[in-house]
Amino acid sequence: MTDLFRRRLIPDECIHLKDDQIIHSTPDELITKWNTLHPKAEFSHGISLYCIDNGWKISKFFNTENELCYIYCDIIDTSYDEEKDEYIFTDLLADVIIENNGFVRVVDLDELADACSRSIISSELLALALHRLNNLLTAIYDGSFKKYIDKLDNA
Repeated sequence: MTDLFRRRLIPDECIHLKDDQIIHSTPDELITKWNTLHPKAEFSHGISLYCIDNGWKISKFFNTENELCYIYCDIIDTSYDEEKDEYIFTDLLADVIIENNGFVRVVDLDELADACSRSIISSELLALALHRLNNLLTAIYDGSFKKYIDKLDNA
């Protein structure tokens, strides 16, 4: 059975996503369904598409009535250990939120800057995160991002 882990840089932690259910898997992408690790009034569950080659995790967050709250996109770096059948998804801090009205917000760039100034993230990983963020925003603005949402909707 494939194990999934979410590694965060701030705070420094690695969490086993033992309850996430993989519903689709290829070498380039995974789709998972999940419930929140820590219950929140705002949302309770979701579905995520890990675009491994692009370095994105695209998630749809839903409330208890199964209404879409928003789309949340993490910039990630992925490592896979074939022997253990284990993925570690490292959150590279920069995120994009797409509200239901289409408004796009880039968030947590201050955390990325803090990680850089505190030498928590290498300059190579910082550059990779910014390129991946740029590619994600380009896909959102040029309309090609819709194909990723379609994959989630059809999962």
